[in-house]
Amino acid sequence: LVVVLSGSFGWAADLSPKRQIAVTGEASIQVPPSLALITLGVTDESDQAVDAMRTVSKSMVAVIDRLHRAGIDPEDMQTQQISVSPNRARAGSLSSSNDRKISSFSASNTLQVRVRDLDELGEILDQVLQAGANEFRGLQFGVSDPAEVQNQIRGTAVKDAIRKAEQLANAAGVTLGPVMSITDHGGGGGRPMAMEMARSSAMPVEAGKLSFSHNVSVVFAISPSEEVK
Repeated sequence: LVVVLSGSFGWAADLSPKRQIAVTGEASIQVPPSLALITLGVTDESDQAVDAMRTVSKSMVAVIDRLHRAGIDPEDMQTQQISVSPNRARAGSLSSSNDRKISSFSASNTLQVRVRDLDELGEILDQVLQAGANEFRGLQFGVSDPAEVQNQIRGTAVKDAIRKAEQLANAAGVTLGPVMSITDHGGGGGRPMAMEMARSSAMPVEAGKLSFSHNVSVVFAISPSEEVK
């Protein structure tokens, strides 16, 4: 009987709630971008698919050559998409909606370019347009080493968690104990912040700043000396 009671008492003790404080620490930083990703392309339409693609290829060669002369490294250029598609026109009466014939072909070649000197960004955009690029699909600013930016604010996020836990402990009248666990949730970045004009006489470009954030979850024990007896 004594053995059974002892086992039951131990099982019940295991179910007692743990006295802990759990908080989330946050940190953010704004940094100027160190590079830009631009996505541009060349498109053309012709009666024959081969003619459309030949024109597009010739123009893209000129664009890439202009980028080389502007100092863009080959490893900072990557073809994103090459496509040829038919353009169909309705033939016959308006009621025959399924009766469509090929009227021409559209070809395109899309290139992504990493620009590391932002002071030259406006000039580079101007040059590729002059070289034959007739499609612009986006501009995105970034940093060369996002992990390094996250490293800068990870410790700040932990300190923020400690500060919050100390405030909660003081408000509750308990003593904060040791850290039980830390969960790193990582962070995000690249969101544009306040803008400032990049220097360019050819095409004005606003480089601005990027906002990076980091989050951690920290669980602290409450000091055993504060447990209710």
